[in-house]
Amino acid sequence: MTDVKIIETARLLLHPLTVDEGRRLVGGRPGVGDRWAEGYPTAGDVRGVGSFLEKVAERGDPGVFRPYEIRRLADGVAVGGIGFHGPPDADGVVTVGYGLVPGVRGRGYASEALRALIARAREAGATAVRGDADLDNVASHRVMEAAGMAYEGEDEVVRHYRLVLTP
Repeated sequence: MTDVKIIETARLLLHPLTVDEGRRLVGGRPGVGDRWAEGYPTAGDVRGVGSFLEKVAERGDPGVFRPYEIRRLADGVAVGGIGFHGPPDADGVVTVGYGLVPGVRGRGYASEALRALIARAREAGATAVRGDADLDNVASHRVMEAAGMAYEGEDEVVRHYRLVLTP
């Protein structure tokens, strides 16, 4: 892993996952120092980190554009995941995804984590951030809006959001 730093917010730590940590997560086997909340990792975490592991094997380490474990600052317990679907595309646009275990939803953690991840994307030179959520996932729509992302449209399945980043 390149020198990728932990992102700290007021209440959270976004811990950049290594390949070994990703393998443990996908396998559902916490390591000695891992502290996972009930329900973590979610199916979404397993899919996202599994994709990260495949891409690392094909293309190498993506630097900051990787998955992060969302940990509570107070106790270090992992309560969800957030991250990039990969490095920026040719136009500098990155796509993000996130999720929390049910027991901690509704506390503003997802918006807090997403704002911090967007700041990391800006620092790393991305030009825009994209995200989407199922049409009926109003809570996720609110998370993206709270993080400054604007509604761009929808199809039969998802609503699309985007935030253009300024240096």
